Amino acid sequence: MSFRPIICALTALLLAACGTAPKDAAVDGQKGSVSKTPTKKPTAVLKRGGGFYKDDGPADDIPDGLDDIPDAQPKWEPLHKPAARPYVVLGKEYIPNTAVKPYRTRGIASWYGKKFHGQKTSIGEPYDMFAMTAAHPTLALPSYVRVTNVQSGKAVVVRVTDRGPFHADRVIDLSYTAAYKLGLVNGGSGQVDVEAIIPGEPTTTTYAQVTPPPRPAPAEADEIEKLVRRMALEERPVQTATMVGMGSDSVPPKGVYLQLGAFASADNADSLRNHLVRELDWLSEPMRVYAGGGIHRLQLGPYASRTDADRVAEKIQVALGSRPTVVIR
Repeated sequence: MSFRPIICALTALLLAACGTAPKDAAVDGQKGSVSKTPTKKPTAVLKRGGGFYKDDGPADDIPDGLDDIPDAQPKWEPLHKPAARPYVVLGKEYIPNTAVKPYRTRGIASWYGKKFHGQKTSIGEPYDMFAMTAAHPTLALPSYVRVTNVQSGKAVVVRVTDRGPFHADRVIDLSYTAAYKLGLVNGGSGQVDVEAIIPGEPTTTTYAQVTPPPRPAPAEADEIEKLVRRMALEERPVQTATMVGMGSDSVPPKGVYLQLGAFASADNADSLRNHLVRELDWLSEPMRVYAGGGIHRLQLGPYASRTDADRVAEKIQVALGSRPTVVIR
């Protein structure tokens, strides 16, 4: 009887055993050490139709410790004056607060993430999706609010640094981390209470559910009315125009346009353009900011006909809940 096949088989088994590491011997910097506390990053099982923008979402590499990021600490800060000027988006007039004042409302919160990470906010700072910040259409910038998840009761304090959201059914846009801490990441949106925080004063919920800002003084109201009227007079051709971000002066060509917004501030107009380019990424027409008469108008086009412009306007209304204005030059 030959023992050679048996010896070969035993040798093969020994070699295989030597080359296989034990299942629980995960090396963590030192031979034989085992990681007892593996890092667990937050996960998001995102539902379609959520509150974040199309093709947006959490970053590919989410940092550790989002639960440990502290809330924003309210303090008095100089307000960003350009962000306090009246503006119009998709035919709706917005008059921002010019001071930090009481405010409380209930509505749908959404969040914005990686598509805006690093982009300039309305106060000029880069957006950080992992900071405790938010965007609001009219609150003073910067300011602070407490946001409470109506369903769970969880609450966070965020610093408001940006304008938006401009969806008809939403009241505030949260950073990724703020939405994560409120438990709103998975669904994309949720119902919240938003309450302004006045630094140095205790917060209260005794005032009305929605506190409108006080009516402006007559002189201030006249100036606002004049500005909004100038924004509305779109049938008047723009004599001199600058395409912001294009690096050259140009009179916009004749044709049919869709107006998405009108601002006294060029930075605010360009900020809206950056947002809408991402939200409406299916558009094939150029989106440009034209400046004339002290107003910066964000427009799409030109279109070959009013029918073509109306068709796109309807799609924008479905996507954002508001319809842009048709402008014919």
